[in-house]
Amino acid sequence: MSFRLKSSTADGQLQEVFGAPVAELYAGATGPDAPAALARALELRSFLALAEEQVARVRDRVHEAMAPDRDMGELSAGDLRFDAQWLEAALDARDSYRAALGELLRTMPPPDQQSRAVRTVQPMVAAVLPPSLAAPAPTRAGAARARRP
Repeated sequence: MSFRLKSSTADGQLQEVFGAPVAELYAGATGPDAPAALARALELRSFLALAEEQVARVRDRVHEAMAPDRDMGELSAGDLRFDAQWLEAALDARDSYRAALGELLRTMPPPDQQSRAVRTVQPMVAAVLPPSLAAPAPTRAGAARARRP
């Protein structure tokens, strides 16, 4: 399943900031006038959705292993330790993506002030010295100096 279609905990915040549902934001992010902040926000949102999916999978696996009707002989401390490590890594990733996305949304300019970068041409001034002031290049320009004993 595409993580563009998977919901994330940041979808409401993205919709509030950009003023459109997430599906529309993904469609608009490919256009030539799409703000760079939108593309970055959606990339972080995709990573967040993936991390949240990992958290949910591990959680569900642990719940299944610990179900009351499950045979206690099937429990494995090693598997549960591994799941705990995986859950910790997934939670760290989720928290990092949420923090990065939150920081991006806090620091970007408001959507009504976002504009595409305008390229300006800087005039270039070329200065040419008159031949009387221009010094000729030394005859050995760039040559290595010989060492003297």
